[in-house]
Amino acid sequence: MDKQLAVVTGASSGFGLLTSLELARKGFYVIATMRDIKKQFMLINEAERYGIRDYIEVFPLDVTLKDSIDQWRDFIIAKGRIDVLVNNAGFAGAGFAEEISVEEYRQQFETNFFGVIGVTQVVLPLMRQQGRGKIINMSSISGRVGFPGLSPYVSSKYALEGWSESLRLELKPYGIDVVLIEPGSYQTNIWTSGKKITEKSLTKESPYNKVMTKLEQHIESGSTTFGDPADVAKLAASIAIKDKTSFRYPIGKGVKSSILLKTILPWAWLEKFILNKLMK
Repeated sequence: MDKQLAVVTGASSGFGLLTSLELARKGFYVIATMRDIKKQFMLINEAERYGIRDYIEVFPLDVTLKDSIDQWRDFIIAKGRIDVLVNNAGFAGAGFAEEISVEEYRQQFETNFFGVIGVTQVVLPLMRQQGRGKIINMSSISGRVGFPGLSPYVSSKYALEGWSESLRLELKPYGIDVVLIEPGSYQTNIWTSGKKITEKSLTKESPYNKVMTKLEQHIESGSTTFGDPADVAKLAASIAIKDKTSFRYPIGKGVKSSILLKTILPWAWLEKFILNKLMK
């Protein structure tokens, strides 16, 4: 294969779909993976519109299933190379910790954390043998700043951040870069169909129901100011072709300032600000 090969997980919508298109436009041959390939039509239609259909191949991959990862492993090994992996598949678990079952936490981690590990472990031998490669992990501002009502999502992204930090240090001597993209709020389905709120927090009997409702209203009221997800896709594609990369790339309205404030402010001040804004 003459073209560099990139793999994107969770490519049926949002950042994954747009990143697949951007990478193809940058000259990559893209393996766009998704759990349900019946959802490929939007990606294919957009690829045809941009004249890059021949550079995108769809492959079924459920990052939470070993058999699915094994089938994808055989497929990638047959390709003989992989230059870029974008770990994008994920969803946002929500609710209040008292009411979220341990099983719901496990489901969140199976996709957002263990799924990333499983997919990444497939490509590492190929990248190491090549002496080069890039692994781009789609994190979140929620991997740097905790928010009430989102503990499954927040904790999975914190885990991803710590694992990625270790992984970058392990792989740097082998010519492999590990990068984190940390988006804020963008107009993707992560806050609609990609969000799973524990049922208990939605019932009127829940002691947290009023606060959950307020948090939902806060997210909805701000949705008109959410950023364009194409900006995140363009960032991912630009990282894919960089010779030298940074480790973290925060992006989005208020993201850098939020990270800075958490760094410099006493926790009591930060806590008061978040609680006043979101829970009162």
